[in-house]
Amino acid sequence: MKCSLLVCVFCIVASGAYAAQLYRWVDKNGNVEWRDTPPPSSVPAKAIEQRRVGGNVIGTSELPYATQLAVKNHPVALWNADCGPPCTSARNHLNRRGIPHTEKTPQSDAEGFKKVSPASEVPILFVDRQQIKGYQEAAWDDTLDAAGYPRTAAALKPKPAAVPAAPPQTRHRSRESARG
Repeated sequence: MKCSLLVCVFCIVASGAYAAQLYRWVDKNGNVEWRDTPPPSSVPAKAIEQRRVGGNVIGTSELPYATQLAVKNHPVALWNADCGPPCTSARNHLNRRGIPHTEKTPQSDAEGFKKVSPASEVPILFVDRQQIKGYQEAAWDDTLDAAGYPRTAAALKPKPAAVPAAPPQTRHRSRESARG
C-alpha cells in the first residue's frame, strides 16, 4: 500500500502539466498520508502540512545538439541587400539548409558594413570569422559543412505551424433585413 502511494505521489510531483496542492499528515496510527485533499474532519490527524507542487521545466532547443554546437562555435551572419539574383540565392541557400543566421543590411549598419566591405559588395557570408564575398554555392557549402551545419533543413526538427486565431464573429444586420 505504501509503495503504491509513493508511486502516486511521485507521479504527481514529476508531472509538469500543472501545479497542485499536496497535503501531508500523520494519522492516529502514526502513518504518514499524502493526498491532494486535506484530511477529512472525521479522521484525527496531526502535523498537517500543505505543500504546493509546481511543474518542472527543462528548457530545450528545437535544434539538434550538433547544430546547437555549430551555432555556438561558428555563428553565421549574412550581409545582404536587394542586389537581385545573387542576394536572393544567398538568402535561399541558408534557408534551404536550415542555417540559423543573422541577416544584416548596409542600410541597418552602414559603419559596420564599411569595415567588412570597403567595396560595398554583397552578399557576404560570415561563418564565425571566415568571410566569403559573393554568392558561391560550393564555397558556402564547404564552409558550412566544415563548421558542422546540416546539409538540409530536413535534419532540423520542424516547428509546428501556428494556428492563426479566428477573427471574432460579429453580426451585422442590413437595413433591409431590419425593416422586414
